[in-house]
Amino acid sequence: MKVFIACLGTETNTFSPIPTGLRTFEETMLYRGDATRHTANLFSAPLHAWREMAEAEDAEVVESLAAFAQPAGFTVRSLYEAFRDEILADLGAALPVDMVLFSMHGAMVADGYDDCEGDLLSRARDLVGADVAIGAEFDLHCSITPAITAAADAIVTFKEYPHTDSRERGEELYRLCRDRARGTTRPVIATHDCRMISTWRTPIEPMAGFVRHMKDLEGKDGILSVSFAHGFPWGDVPYTSAKTIVVADGDGDQAAALAATLAGKVWTMREETAPQLTALDAALDEALAVGAGPVVLADVADNAGGGAPSDATYVLQGLLARGLANVASGLYWDPTAVRFCKEAGEGATLDLRIGGKCCRESGPPVDLTVTVKRILDGAIQPFGMVTMPIGDAVWVQADNGLDLILNTVRTQTFHPDAFAQMGIELTEKAMVVVKSSQHFYDGFAPIASKVIYITGEGTLNTDFATIPYRNFTDPYWPRVADPFTDD
Repeated sequence: MKVFIACLGTETNTFSPIPTGLRTFEETMLYRGDATRHTANLFSAPLHAWREMAEAEDAEVVESLAAFAQPAGFTVRSLYEAFRDEILADLGAALPVDMVLFSMHGAMVADGYDDCEGDLLSRARDLVGADVAIGAEFDLHCSITPAITAAADAIVTFKEYPHTDSRERGEELYRLCRDRARGTTRPVIATHDCRMISTWRTPIEPMAGFVRHMKDLEGKDGILSVSFAHGFPWGDVPYTSAKTIVVADGDGDQAAALAATLAGKVWTMREETAPQLTALDAALDEALAVGAGPVVLADVADNAGGGAPSDATYVLQGLLARGLANVASGLYWDPTAVRFCKEAGEGATLDLRIGGKCCRESGPPVDLTVTVKRILDGAIQPFGMVTMPIGDAVWVQADNGLDLILNTVRTQTFHPDAFAQMGIELTEKAMVVVKSSQHFYDGFAPIASKVIYITGEGTLNTDFATIPYRNFTDPYWPRVADPFTDD
C-alpha cells in the first residue's frame, strides 16, 4: 500500500486587514516533504500519526508539502495556487497510490477562491480517480461545502475546543481511509446544516456531553465517524454555518438521518451553549470582586487565532485607567517594540509605545515607561501535546507593576508557560489577561480562580447577529429566531 500525505491550510478571517502571504507561512509552518522529521505542531501532528501508522503496516509513505499559516485575512492568490499545484505535482509523481490524506483547516480563503479545501480535494480526486481513498482532517471551525463532500471519502474534524485532539483525529481518519482502501468498508458522508453561527466550548456542559455522545455513536450500527463542524463566524463564505457530519458504512440514508438528529440536539442547546461574554468594565469589576487570584480574563476580540492582529490596546487601556497593577497580560504582537527592548537590553528602562499599530481595530497605541525584565529569543509555548512558536519575546514591567509580554510571531496565548518561561509567577497575580478566545482554557483553567470572557472592540465581532456578511446569505440563528421557518 502507498499513502500520500500533505498539509495546507489557514483560518481566513475575511474581515481582517492582514494579508496572508509567504512570510506568515514561513513563521508558522512550511516544510517540503519533511514535516515528520520536525517537532509536531497542531496541524503537522496528523502527518506524524499517518507516517507512523502506515509504516507500522509496511506501507510506503510519500510526504509532500506541509504549509500552515497563523490565521489572518485573505491568502495571496498566487501563493495558494503555487502551494496547491506543488502538492498536486507531488501527487501526480507518486501515482499510483492507495490513500491520500490531507491535514487542512477547512476555512481557508484566497483571492478568487472561497473554498480552497474543496478546490484542492476536487483536483486531487480528478488526479487519482474514483478508486483511491481520499480523506481530510479539519479544524472544527470549518466550512463544509458540497465540493468537499463530493471529493472526499471521509471527513473528520477536531472534536475538542481547545483543539487538544488533532493527532487522535488523524489516527481516526487513517483507519477510515485504510479500511476504504482495503475494501472492508464503503464510507459515505452526510451533513446537516444547523443554520447557526456561534462558538461552542467543548470542555463545558452540555457540549462536553455532546462530544461524549458523538464518540459513543462511532463504531456501532454502521456509523464510522461523527463530527460537529462549528463553522468559522468570521469567514464570509457561502457555507459558513455550523454543520453535523456523519460517515456511515454504505448507508447514506442512515448517515443523513443521524446527522439531522444530531443537528437537532445542537439546536435545542442553542441558548445554553451560547458564549457568555462580559463587557470590559463589568469584567474588571467581576474580577476584582473575586478576591483571590489569578482571575483569567480572555481578550476574545483580539485573538490572533481568529485572524486578529493581537496588538489591540482596549483592555490594556482599561487596566491602566483603573490603576490595576498586579496583572500580567499577553501576548502583544509588536515586533517594533521588541526590537527596541532588545536594543536597550535587560534591566534597561525606556519609554515604549506598545500596540495599536496594525489597523483601526487595534485601537490607539499606549505609551508607557517600562523596565525590560527578560528577553528570550525563539520562545515557544505548549498547546496540548504539541508546541507553538512565539518568536522573540520580551517581558516588560510598567512603572505601576503591570507585566506585559511582547513578541514577534503573531499568535494567541495558549499556555501559562508563555509567561512562566519569562520568569512571571502567575499564581501570585490578581489577574491574567490572555489574548485568546478558548485555546487558553486547557492550560489556564487549572490555575484560575475564575475565567471571564471579555467582549468589546477588536477584529472579532462577537455579536454574531450583526456580523456584516455579504457572501453568506442564508438565514441563521441568532440573526433570526427560527431560520427553518421557510422549510
